[in-house]
Amino acid sequence: MAEKNNAPEQQQDLSEILKVRREKLAALQQEGRDPFQETKFTVSHHAQDIKDHFDALEGSEITIAGRLMSKRGMGKVSFCDLQDKSGRIQLYARKDEMDEEAYNRFKKYDIGDIVGVKGEVFRTQRGEMSVRGKEITLLSKSLLPLPEKFHGLTDKETRYRQRYVDLIVNPEVRRNFEVRSAFIKYLRNFLDNRGYMEVETPVLNTISGGATARPFITHHNTLDIDMYMRIATELPLKRLIVGGMERVYEVGRIFRNEGMDTKHNPEFTTVELYEAYADFNDMMDLFEELLSGAAKDICGSYQVQWQGEDIDLTPGWPRLSMAEAVKQYLGVDFMSISNDAEAVAAAKSVGVDMENVEPTWGHALYECFDQKVEGKLVQPTFITMHPVDVSPLAKRSPKDPRVTERFELFVCRSEMGNAFSELNDPIDQRQRFWKEVEARIKGDDEAGMMDEDFLTALEYGMPPTGGLGIGIDRCVMLLTGSDSIRDVILFPTMKPLD
Repeated sequence: MAEKNNAPEQQQDLSEILKVRREKLAALQQEGRDPFQETKFTVSHHAQDIKDHFDALEGSEITIAGRLMSKRGMGKVSFCDLQDKSGRIQLYARKDEMDEEAYNRFKKYDIGDIVGVKGEVFRTQRGEMSVRGKEITLLSKSLLPLPEKFHGLTDKETRYRQRYVDLIVNPEVRRNFEVRSAFIKYLRNFLDNRGYMEVETPVLNTISGGATARPFITHHNTLDIDMYMRIATELPLKRLIVGGMERVYEVGRIFRNEGMDTKHNPEFTTVELYEAYADFNDMMDLFEELLSGAAKDICGSYQVQWQGEDIDLTPGWPRLSMAEAVKQYLGVDFMSISNDAEAVAAAKSVGVDMENVEPTWGHALYECFDQKVEGKLVQPTFITMHPVDVSPLAKRSPKDPRVTERFELFVCRSEMGNAFSELNDPIDQRQRFWKEVEARIKGDDEAGMMDEDFLTALEYGMPPTGGLGIGIDRCVMLLTGSDSIRDVILFPTMKPLD
């Protein structure tokens, strides 16, 4: 295959290869055949089209364009693999069937060059579906050689940094991004068909809000003010609910100036949606239907594999309160604990580290779940009723004011989405904001500010509302079986090379 046929070239000194390719380009330019002067080539078919409809196309004249991925022969008969967006097909060129000068020029083309071919669909004596080249036009000269064994690289960073090369030599990588595109299309159709309206809200804000994350800070020269790249789309979207847009959503890029690992990238994509007159139970139903339906539609099954686990996305996922999950996995019954000191002691008794954690009932419960239970959740599970202490934007439960009507969905130890019955009491919201602001200031956080305009919006009145935020990247990781978020982001954030 390509790697094998590239070997002689790869064994040459790289500087010599670069020199030879530039000399070839210079010669073409001197002949008035500069490939970079080509502006258009009309393509009638792609490689997979030809294979899928070979019987109907056999003997027909077609045009196809793509990149040369291998070369064989090169005497009076040449064979090449031509790769386009759909796959590869063999290109056959014969000296006595082409203009002799054109054939001789073709023999000098390099692996990686992009060509346009006018030819006939046929099958070789060995039975391989091919295109018999009649006219072959060099459309772009590859001045750098493709890696010989790029597919076998253990250093994935090179593939992430040079995604364009990764896509060329590992076409199967494209599958992840086809699934990503299909998921976002499915998502939009799903919400549009339920009466949601897609909107766009600012990426740059004068106040960072809507989540507890460290923002990126930039400066607006004309206004001479610092601005924050959004860490969530939540507050602008809820303003629209106040304004009477009863069902809204935004698919948007989010920026958080925090750590990077296999599940986190400083910029990532979410969808946030809000529905007036709904609650977090409605959001659970919607999320379950959305994600299971996408798996069935895109993957053809509710059964997927991720992080070494067989995941069953068949609808009917368990729903446990956080206290129920902690009791089930750790044997600690937080609902029977009435004060902060006992809660903290209970958490410590099961090995939870409470150092640098606010010593409250809610934080103790949350840390028990976060440190000891979350990592045990493999199959899709909704964890509901989160403590007020860690849920500044969620509505309190009428049954127990210590917890909120909030859920997170966990699949294979990963959080997939977060939802609330949204807090619409402006007085309660102001008090919680103040608590958050004080905590941030105490922690020397740049974002120790309050969104007064959002509080003003709430004071005009926001109806009972269900809200849901979903990590697009995590969902695509699940549907593609990818272990790293970098495998589903075309251009992930990378540390600059020295």
